[in-house]
Amino acid sequence: MIEPGSGWPEDAATTDTPVATNAAEVVWLADGAAGDLTELSARSSVCRACPRLVAWREQVAADRRRAFADQPYWGRPVPGWGDPRPRLLIVGLAPAAHGGNRTGRIFTGDRSGDWLFASLHRLGVAVRPTSEHAGDGQRLLGTRMVAAVRCAPPDNKPTTDERDICQHWLRAEVETVNDTIRAVVALGGYAWQAALRVLGQIGYRIPSPRPAFGHGATVELIAADQGRGSAGGGTERPLLLAGSYHPSQQNTFTGKLTEPMLDAALRRATDYAGLPDPDSASGG
Repeated sequence: MIEPGSGWPEDAATTDTPVATNAAEVVWLADGAAGDLTELSARSSVCRACPRLVAWREQVAADRRRAFADQPYWGRPVPGWGDPRPRLLIVGLAPAAHGGNRTGRIFTGDRSGDWLFASLHRLGVAVRPTSEHAGDGQRLLGTRMVAAVRCAPPDNKPTTDERDICQHWLRAEVETVNDTIRAVVALGGYAWQAALRVLGQIGYRIPSPRPAFGHGATVELIAADQGRGSAGGGTERPLLLAGSYHPSQQNTFTGKLTEPMLDAALRRATDYAGLPDPDSASGG
């Protein structure tokens, strides 16, 4: 496991970063960092609130896969990454055990990430077609990535308690970038439900019945204090939630998800968000 402050590229944490060890501390530390992406990334990246996830991520980092036996593993929660003022937010399930849990960057170092970054590059919002490791020069333009659960879970299946605890980190991050985001892409049904929950928590009206996930599904959401016009002091600014099948090997190997399908789902969101935009080139 990589210790905070050891010089790992893109690691925002230091030896002084406060560590959450239970659900109450997650709430307190996430709420306290809302509005500051750097501090939020640092605090979320050292979280130890879920014993099962901590044990699993660190075991994977110690045992390692043979192909990566000579590489250090991050072995910590993987924070959100990308443009600090995104118009597009991409939500996934959780880091892969030998992907993000190894590299310390979401969707980096595994086949799912290969598909996702290649698509984002084709659409003009990633400067490179691959994301191999932290500090490799990859940047996202007007786009940011987050995971619903920030630790790699056994069998890619977080428990309900783990999901609910980690949701506070997700909510704080979405709330922090809410002023700039125009579209959210949920990769898979788990991410779709997570996105709906946190968007509802920060003030967006969620239709009833709740919109169902599907590849290509879209729904426009309006914040509760928006859409009233000048008389009410609000300005309507809808947010698009778009769904795509997750680019997992289970989906890509079987043809359930193809490159044109992924491009189309992401293009709908980038077009809605007004991307690519040369003025968004400050992403990281």
